[in-house]
This record gives sequence, structure tokens and C-alpha cells, in this order.
Amino acid sequence: MDVTPFTLEVPDAVLDDLYRRLETTRWPSELPGSDWDYGTNLGYVQALVEYWRTRFDWRAQEKRINAFHHYKATVDGLGIHFIHEKGKGSNPMPLVITHGWPGSFFEMYKLIPRLTDPSSHGGAPADAFDVVVPSMPGYGFSEHPRQRGMHVLKIADLWATLMTAGLGYQRFGAQGGDWGASVTNYLGFAYPNNLIGIHTTSMTRPTPYLGPGSRALSVAEQTLLEQREAWLQAEGGYSHIQGTKPQTLSYGLNDSPAGLAAWIVKSTGPGVTAMGTSRVGLPKMISSRPSPCTGSPRASTRPLGYTTRPSDTRGPCGRGSALLSRRPWPFFRRRLVGRPGSGASGPSTSNAGPRCLAVATSPLSRSRNCWPKIFGPSSAPCETDWCVEKLVCYNTHPLLVCSD
Repeated sequence: MDVTPFTLEVPDAVLDDLYRRLETTRWPSELPGSDWDYGTNLGYVQALVEYWRTRFDWRAQEKRINAFHHYKATVDGLGIHFIHEKGKGSNPMPLVITHGWPGSFFEMYKLIPRLTDPSSHGGAPADAFDVVVPSMPGYGFSEHPRQRGMHVLKIADLWATLMTAGLGYQRFGAQGGDWGASVTNYLGFAYPNNLIGIHTTSMTRPTPYLGPGSRALSVAEQTLLEQREAWLQAEGGYSHIQGTKPQTLSYGLNDSPAGLAAWIVKSTGPGVTAMGTSRVGLPKMISSRPSPCTGSPRASTRPLGYTTRPSDTRGPCGRGSALLSRRPWPFFRRRLVGRPGSGASGPSTSNAGPRCLAVATSPLSRSRNCWPKIFGPSSAPCETDWCVEKLVCYNTHPLLVCSD
């Protein structure tokens, strides 16, 4: 695999076109007093665009982005952009970090130095990582898919190939949030011999087994499902159109940077007004998964929401997804190493068949009725000091995620 350095250099003509489009934005009307009830607030977007047009310094952001080591590689026929920063320590752990939507590799710019050089941030050199931050297909500076079928399973395959064949890491950890969490989970299941451990900040998957033999949901669990459904009904419109008719949406977002800004700002959540000033979200937006400065979303609204859904129908023991640690990174570095053949000790259960892939962190009472029953009658029992929190299936073999 040919890995080549990459430097971001946006032509002046592209910036000039951006400023022209921002200046000539045709603004919609808005119902008086509607605030954010019907979508992104008009006054907020107008202030955001004015700042973007007159005060935001793209070249400063470009310099900040280029401070990292960027590369491109062709992985399974698709051009993938990624950051690769080596750790400062005697034995850095390789770690691939995957962003979500509407985000980009740039989300990690504050995190990367802390992981690669922990001793400069109050940590120990022994906890250093070699950090790889790819742009998912259709995001940032990665190529967009040219055919159907780009979903989180495929992206996990791409990342495994990049890490092993491209960068020479036969063993590595993985982290992700949002769509990146799904990619990370699938990495853990599909490549257990390569993965040291995984860490996610989004636990929407796996979906618990609720079929025959599962225990009834508690009041709290049922309430959670109802809250999620209510959120989807009130705030999930973006997901539905991106997951069904993304091509229709792409014309407006590709042509209008103001429209793209409004779409991304609203999609970061109803609490977006708590961001403070407009300048908080804009640098991230400009240097995120759309083509910087042009406001072009390229294919970034298409590949995941549109093509992932069929893979979700294969049942609870299909190629699923799992939890992982919520503890600080040094804990991940030291503890998430209990895997077959690793020679490391890790949590276990009294059931000799399943094994623990990773360690969660929520203390669980020894007398607590733990979660495995929700995943079906085959769940393993709790040991004295460890309680199985979740059970999913990797092929036909249970994969345990334990909690101390």
C-alpha cells in the first residue's frame, strides 16, 4: 500500500468563491418568536455567516490543521486521508480514532497531543499512543464512495487494512463516537486477533436482545426507549432524509455554504445555542467533513445513513457491536489487554466458554441483577468480583464485556 504525505492547500479562488456565495445568500423568512422550534434559528445563522465571511481566518485554521502529519493511501481502491502521529514513549500503543457525523478528523486536534505525548500533559510516557485519525469515506479529504454499500462494516474493514497492511500495526486499539463508535465496535468483533481493546463514547449499539427468553424491560429501561423514540420524532428528521433521499438534500447543501452551515449547526443538537458565540462552531464546520471553504458536502450525507440500515436486520447475533471502557486513556492503555493469546490477565467469568474483550467501569453491586438476562437465556453468570454487563455474539461465540 502506497502511503504518501498530504498537505492542505486551498486555492485562493476557492476562498473567493466561498465569500461571494456567503455575501449573496438569499435568506428565508421565519415565524416571529419561533426561535429553534422549526429548525436552525435565522438570526443565529445570519450572525454565523457574517462572522464566517468577515472575520474567520481560514489560513490560520489551515496552518493549525497542517501542524499534524497528514497522509493519503488507497485502501481497497478508495483514497483515504488520515493523520498519523507517533507517540513519545518507549512502547506507544497504536490507536485508531474514528469521528462521527457531522464531524471530522479535526475533532481530535486537542486530544492527539495528549495521547501522543502524555508526559507533557501530566501523564506518563508509558501511556503514550501512536495515533491514527482517518477521515471516513465521503468526509474531509477522503474520497467519496463510487458505488453502493459503504457502511460501518466496510469502513471497519478499511481501517483494519490501513492499520495492518498500510502502517504495519498488527495489534492496535480503537476508539470512536457516533458513527465512529459503530465502526469501532465492528472492528472489535471482526478483528479480535488484531484489536487490543476498544473504547466508545456512544452506546446506541448493540441493541439488546428482546426476543423469546429475554427478561422483561425494567421501568427505567422502558422509559429510556420511549425517550429515544420521542427524540427521534422531534429531532431526528435529518437522519431520516439522509438515510432515505440524501441525493435530494445534497443539491442545496452543495450549492449553499449558508445552507450547509444551518444544517450542521442544527444537527449538532437542540442545545446548540449553549455554544456561546457563533465563532465556536464555525472553525470546526469549515474544516470538517465537507470540502473546506466551498461548503460542499460531497457524498458525506450519503454513505452511512443510506447504506447501513440493511446490515441492522441480521439479528442480535449478527455482526454486532459492543461496549467499552469509559475510564481515562491511561486505564485503557494499561487494562484493556485481557485477550486470548495476549499473555495478559483480564476479567473473566466462571463460564469457561465466553471471554471478556474489555472492561467497563461502572461499579456494580455483587447482589445486583446484572444485564446479561436482557440478552437472552445463554448469558453467563456473574462471578464474585465481576459482573457481566453486556453479552453479544461474535459469529456464534458469546463475547463478554465485563464491569468491575
